[in-house]
Amino acid sequence: MKPTDTLQPDYFHRVVDCQWACPAHTDVPEYIRLIAQGRFTDAYLLNRASNVFPGILGRVCDRPCEPACRRGRVDAKPVAICRLKRVAADHRDAIDDRLPEIPRRKNGKRVALIGAGCASLTVANDLMPLGYECVIFESLATTGGLMRSNIPSFRLPGRVIDDEISTIIDFGVDLRLNTPVHSLKALLDEGYDAVFIGTGAPSGRELELPGRHDTENIHIGITWLTSVAFGHVHSIGERVLIIGGGNTAMDCCRTSLRLGGKDVKVVARKPRHLLKASDWELEDAEEEHVELLLNHSPEAYVIENGRLAGMRFSRVEWHEDESGRLRSKTLDEVVLPCDDVILAVGQENAFPFIERDIGIEFDEWNMPVVDETTFQSTRSDVFFGGDAAFGPKNIIWAVEHGHQAAISIHKHCQGTSVRDRLPRGVNLSSRKMGIHEWSYSNDFSALARQAMPRVDLEKRFKELEIEVELGFTVEQTCEEVERCLNCDVQTVFTDSLCIECDACVDVCPVDCLTITHNGEEQDLRKRLRVAALEIEQPLFVSGALKQTGRVMVKDENVCVHCGLCAERCPTAAWDMQKSTILIPYASDEDAGTDSWKSLKKAG
Repeated sequence: MKPTDTLQPDYFHRVVDCQWACPAHTDVPEYIRLIAQGRFTDAYLLNRASNVFPGILGRVCDRPCEPACRRGRVDAKPVAICRLKRVAADHRDAIDDRLPEIPRRKNGKRVALIGAGCASLTVANDLMPLGYECVIFESLATTGGLMRSNIPSFRLPGRVIDDEISTIIDFGVDLRLNTPVHSLKALLDEGYDAVFIGTGAPSGRELELPGRHDTENIHIGITWLTSVAFGHVHSIGERVLIIGGGNTAMDCCRTSLRLGGKDVKVVARKPRHLLKASDWELEDAEEEHVELLLNHSPEAYVIENGRLAGMRFSRVEWHEDESGRLRSKTLDEVVLPCDDVILAVGQENAFPFIERDIGIEFDEWNMPVVDETTFQSTRSDVFFGGDAAFGPKNIIWAVEHGHQAAISIHKHCQGTSVRDRLPRGVNLSSRKMGIHEWSYSNDFSALARQAMPRVDLEKRFKELEIEVELGFTVEQTCEEVERCLNCDVQTVFTDSLCIECDACVDVCPVDCLTITHNGEEQDLRKRLRVAALEIEQPLFVSGALKQTGRVMVKDENVCVHCGLCAERCPTAAWDMQKSTILIPYASDEDAGTDSWKSLKKAG
């Protein structure tokens, strides 16, 4: 194998599994270290640079970082990354004096943003400091989009949404509430230099079965949640069936309990491991005694004397056919009695305000054709992001879409190619303080993951607005931050200094180092002290060592970044160096290539 080029930005980025998995690539280990030092405001601002909404996401993020967490390979439970983000948000000081300065003199470019949700707000967050005039059109009477209308307040209080959104609106955004856009053509005719569409996926899918339109007690999940959020619905029947297995279904069942539901069941077609709901969402629902019925395929609504009496289901079992596709086999039929049914079987996009003759192409699923890198549509001055671009995902994806769309809008407005984007970079800086001392806590903590304190079951149902999760205590925070393995502090190897004494190989607690003869990757992976069969992360392979011509090989997948190799090495061939991934935003594109190179060099 060729020697590994560790200066290629993605190499060490991939080693920081949590940051690599995060769509917005938040510097997770660094903000956890800042929290460990009690620097909550610094941790919050580091978060905000990439994910924009730390308080919101510290409560409701879908947490793609946590399944990737290296700690999960050590003791099965990842670091509570999301909940630590909330710690920084809940305990920060005022940040007004540390936010970007908004120029009084504008640059003459006006951008319209349709929808006041997370994607549009991220675009405004990135463009306002560059002198753009941003106008947000929102059909509702308040901001937040689906964050406010579809996530129950017992999970995400309105005060948190208001606080983080007002930070952006106070940049001077022209916010126009109760102002739906009925015609994109008419909006474009007003002379905007660019339009961003971040309208989400506002339509819930139907489940057209016999009896569907014979009663008013069958509800579309996201529409029903919106009605609850805005105070139009205050009660529900005692027996409720929620159809679906995603996070919306979990929000619907837990909300039903707070509006009078006594016997609440979530009914899903698939087995548990195939449900779209996050594990923690399922656990939260079950903690509140929601019954989860799996492998039930809905067949019909049962209507008796003009009233909804129940639903009929086929009980099924699943198996794979010859091609590996899942097939179901019906076992029998059951009827489940109910007073109300809530359909949470998916969301769909809707673009009734976009004329089909203005240069925006749509695909066979009636979705706009959007470039996955630039977020530009087939009309050069119209951009999409969030659920409106590629269908329903989650908030953190929408934020990253907003960052990338802001770069494209800026470049479009400045008359440059939206594809000519600054590359990512990486900086390495040593953590060495002495022969055996490092400027980070590298002792392995055997502590278990902290359990989130919650409001007692008998108290949480009294009011819809009671936030169930209370946040970590000081003691819990101090223990949880120590569970982070500091994956961004890398083991950096200088082959010219190695004397092949094997000290690092002997001391490594996870046997991830091997000195051996080079070879093809497949062969080399099998010849390590412990075979490295997980190929998602590449091997580190050094250049030829001076003594024997062999190479140092490291299995990055299992390293716990303890630093023992660097402590033991007598020649300093190993060093512990923090890798900082440099990801350009619209402000960096505005500063130009020379400034970006200087930043990377200074890093």
